[in-house]
Amino acid sequence: MANIINLDRVSKGYGAAGQLLTDVSLGLDDDARIGIVGLNGAGKSTLLRMLAKTEEPDSGRVTHRRDLRVASLPQTLSLAGEATVRDVVLGTAWLPQSMGAEHEWAGDAGVRTVLDGLGMGYLGLDTPVGPMSGGERRRVALAALLVRQSDLLILDEPTNHLDVAGVDWLAKHLLTRRGALLVVTHDRWFLDAVCTMTWEVVDQQVHTYEGGYAAWVLSRAERQRVAAAVEARRQNLLRKEIAWLRRGPPARTSKPKFRIDAANELIADVPPVRDTVSLQRLATTRLGKQVYDLEQVELNAGPKSIFQGLTWQVGPGDRIAVLGANGAGKTTLLRLLAGVTKPDGGRLVTGSTVRPAFLSQELKELPGQLRLLEAVEEVAKRVKLGDRELSAGQLAEVFGFTDKRIWTPVSDLSGGERRRLQMLRLLATEPNVLLLDEPTNDLDTDTLAALEDLLDSWPGTMVVASHDRYLVERVTDTVYGMFGDGRLVHLPGGIDEYLARVATPGAVPTVAKTGAPSAASGLSAGELRQAKKDLARLERQMEKLSDREAKINESLAEHGSNYDKLIELEAQLKAVQQEKAEAEEAWLELAEQVSES
Repeated sequence: MANIINLDRVSKGYGAAGQLLTDVSLGLDDDARIGIVGLNGAGKSTLLRMLAKTEEPDSGRVTHRRDLRVASLPQTLSLAGEATVRDVVLGTAWLPQSMGAEHEWAGDAGVRTVLDGLGMGYLGLDTPVGPMSGGERRRVALAALLVRQSDLLILDEPTNHLDVAGVDWLAKHLLTRRGALLVVTHDRWFLDAVCTMTWEVVDQQVHTYEGGYAAWVLSRAERQRVAAAVEARRQNLLRKEIAWLRRGPPARTSKPKFRIDAANELIADVPPVRDTVSLQRLATTRLGKQVYDLEQVELNAGPKSIFQGLTWQVGPGDRIAVLGANGAGKTTLLRLLAGVTKPDGGRLVTGSTVRPAFLSQELKELPGQLRLLEAVEEVAKRVKLGDRELSAGQLAEVFGFTDKRIWTPVSDLSGGERRRLQMLRLLATEPNVLLLDEPTNDLDTDTLAALEDLLDSWPGTMVVASHDRYLVERVTDTVYGMFGDGRLVHLPGGIDEYLARVATPGAVPTVAKTGAPSAASGLSAGELRQAKKDLARLERQMEKLSDREAKINESLAEHGSNYDKLIELEAQLKAVQQEKAEAEEAWLELAEQVSES
């Protein structure tokens, strides 16, 4: 492996946004697949532009390997209205600046494969791009990059405007593609599926982590735990130094003690697994027995028929995801449930206690003349969410708005911030039914985690239309699919079953009790009994190792000034952590076999 790009002490800032990156040094291998994460406005897109050399740093240097071919999909692009799909994908109507005029021709069949994968199979190659929506234009531009060879592919939010099947196809396509990949996306499933390394842009720096999104979350939590332990040891040394300087009598209070339980630290901010029974009971109390009853409903979107004779019931506490291709009618269904539109035939009965909140994809209803906190307090100054009561300011903090940011005029907020505010105002109305249309649009990964934390414990009915596989699998319990045939199809196998049906219409995979496609584990009855015994043994072993790890951490804090002892304890800690990691790996492998049998 060799570096194809190097950043040497690069800094970049803007007048209004302030300093984004300071003294950043990075190297990019020729086969790297890197996902870039960070809060909105942290500098992710700026970093991509400097890596592509479409923007220069304020200081420092960006160097490319000689003859490096870079293909880049920016967040915003411009296509000539008179250009056709053929001009864009195969011609020179749109090419990344860094690739110049050099490109490789691909046959019509190859182009059709890419367009089909991106959900654009309905387009002809001679279709003009002028009348297309922004999402369609962006997918055509992405297709132009995917049919060309490049040494480095840079993608800024490539999954925007793709449905679940499109995201799945793009992930598989990129895994077979040669060359390096840099991608900024808030799609956490995509990061896990495609990336082998994660860069986090935070506090004007770029931190590197091995693995995709899940590995990054665990590594970041572990890094914070270690930093806390180091800070505790430093503080212990400071206390002893101060005591020596004072030359006073021994402290009358007990010695400061420090205990770190790694497992508890790592899961401290993780929301508990949903107590479905309790949430159902709370939802029934708030909603009664009836939410929505649809009887033989006919629903159209203009001349297009969405449903024909749909009979469907949504009950109290139901957590439903609706999947479908772009244009399948998911938004139309949510608008019907929200009372924005009426059925064209049949009957919709809404429970008398239903108070719905509809999160649309539009941002027009926000009061631009107010400041952020005022916009929330305009709806409610205190909000009760489940068993929690929060002030408007506390609710804003949950969604990542700091003390300073809550006084920002709404008109000055970014797209992601406006989306967060829209959700804030909806929750402030204390609804008992949430109708969410693509709720993850424009949200960064940390805000998504906070949103899912709230939705996990929200006691009401929820219907979500989303292409975000991670969110769907975390906060919903039931999945329905829309396949353009006038029906709403229950999918016990969840997203996997949806993808199977899209790939092979009519296909229904074998489904396990968990709702995921089952596979034979190959364990006999005797082997299964032994595996369960081994699982119990490994659990006891991990518990003992965790106790030993905690005691060693206590000793580290107590012997902060004895460097010989610290070296000995660090060696013991490393050995225990290694043994614990091996036990956890063995437990995971056994647990997977047992769950499949």
